[in-house]
Formats: sequence, structure tokens, C-alpha cells
Amino acid sequence: MSASEGPRRSEHRPDDSPAMSDRILTVPNAISLLRLLMVPVVGVLIFSGHMVAAFFVLVLAGVSDWLDGVIARRFDQTSRLGKFLDPSADRLFILVTITGLAYQGTIPWWLVVAIVAREAAVGLCLPAMARRGYAGFPVHMAGKAGTFALMYAFPLLLLAHVEGTVGEVAWVVGWAAALWGVFLYWVAGLLYVKQFRDVLTGRAVPA
Repeated sequence: MSASEGPRRSEHRPDDSPAMSDRILTVPNAISLLRLLMVPVVGVLIFSGHMVAAFFVLVLAGVSDWLDGVIARRFDQTSRLGKFLDPSADRLFILVTITGLAYQGTIPWWLVVAIVAREAAVGLCLPAMARRGYAGFPVHMAGKAGTFALMYAFPLLLLAHVEGTVGEVAWVVGWAAALWGVFLYWVAGLLYVKQFRDVLTGRAVPA
């Protein structure tokens, strides 16, 4: 699609899938909303120093994330709202958790900057994408893997505050996952920026 054609729907755009609905009152959406309500709980727990409690809340949030996906697919309750809520909850959990961990001195602030900068770089492309009729970018496997790595890295770094072997193992594995996750996060971000450039130049339509 060239820049002069204006907004239009493409058969390649995921939002046009016939399985996607505009339903709001679904069980998966209710679970996603409850998960969003856990975000400030995690933030309060981390900033107040209750790291182990925050770990268990994050684990519960992760289970709810898996559960709403299973229900959505099993009972055909996939919706556009759910497609928006799920990644939004993931990003908020990551942002709140890394900010709290940096505040507590568990991770350096440069790690926070690296993740936030990637989100900002991709987010700045979205208004121009929307003006051309695209709700967002197709999800890359690198982005999924990076988000997954970060979503289990930071709970492990919370668990690292437990004394003894459990804490030591959690620290090593958590840091390995965090660094790998940030790398994949940026790989996906650069792919999104490339797609954004291709849309602006009319050379390609995101699949």
C-alpha cells in the first residue's frame, strides 16, 4: 500500500481474521482485566520491599495469562479487546516490575532505559501506522520469546531475595533470562521499525 492510498483493510492484517470478534463480555477479557488490577498490587509490594509476595502475585498473573488464552481458543472467545488487553498487561507488568527492582537496587537503571527505549521507539511508529489503516504490527516470534523471557526473568530476580541456594540460582537464571529477553526485545523492535519504513515507502504490507 502506498502512502497516498489512505486507510484500507488488507487481507493480510490479523485484525480482519473471521475468528476475531468485537465481544467485550467474555471470560478471557474478565480474566485479563483482573490481571491488569494486579499490576498496582505488584508495584506496591516491590516498592515496599515485599519481594517474595510480589513474586507470588506475578506467578498468579502468569497463570491467569495462560488461562485466558486457553479459554479464548477452546471456546472461541478471541476478541479484539482481548488482543489489546493481553500485551498491555504484559507491558505494564514488565514496566512496573523493572522500575521497582531498579528502585530497590536489584537491577541497574540502564536495563530499565533499554526496555523503555525499545517500547518508545516502536510506540512512536503506531500513530502513523494507524493513519494508514493498521492497528499495529504483526507479532514476531522474537518479540514473543523476548517478552516471555522477561516475564519469567523478573519474578526470578524477585525470588533472588530469598537467602540460600534458591536465591542464588534464581539470581543467575533470572539475569541470564533478562539479558536474553532484552536482546530479543530489541531484535523484534528493529523488525517492527523496518516494517514501519516499508509501509511508509509503500514497498510492503505487514503480514
